[in-house]
Amino acid sequence: MKITSRSLALGLSFALCFSLSSCVSWLAPSVNADLATLETGQYKLDPNHAALIFKIQHLGLSTYLGRFNQFDASLRFDPQNISTSRLQALVDIPSIDVNNPDLADTLQGSDWFDSQQFPQALFISQGVNPLVDEQFEFYGQLTLHGVTRPVSFIARFHGGADNWMTGKYTLGFSATGTIKRSDFDMASYIPLVGDEVQLEIYAEFLKQ
Repeated sequence: MKITSRSLALGLSFALCFSLSSCVSWLAPSVNADLATLETGQYKLDPNHAALIFKIQHLGLSTYLGRFNQFDASLRFDPQNISTSRLQALVDIPSIDVNNPDLADTLQGSDWFDSQQFPQALFISQGVNPLVDEQFEFYGQLTLHGVTRPVSFIARFHGGADNWMTGKYTLGFSATGTIKRSDFDMASYIPLVGDEVQLEIYAEFLKQ
């Protein structure tokens, strides 16, 4: 059989793809999802692998999505005594991203976030309640728009692994919650724009 330069190139390409696939599989961390065996300690948010998303009803016709691009968080975690775990998060309000620069500017104004006067939102957890299916309720105080109110989030730890990219043990974490913006003196245009705001957090935490 005659081996042409084209068939040789294809063969080398397949071999390279197979080699890269094998390397990628080898580099993937071994994630341990057993909560009881995850590592106790102080953790810091990995901002490169985190998302804070909000959803709100618009005109009763659709759900509008946005996100905050800059936020930080710390976690004190003890899987053996989960009720003692604590979470604190700080959100930069001017980092709001709604894929519409004009609307983003409007949301910074006094009818909405008034970010010049209140540039940050702060959540400090005060306790944790175990729920079903390895879910937990983090409850605490949220300060937003200069108002502090009790809120809670339903959280799940997705597992832990040694992260070769950072050289640190890493936890996977997600949480959801709902707040009413009117509770924080942000009642403009209700009910044209919904009062309830759904929050979703997806994050990796690095052990310190």
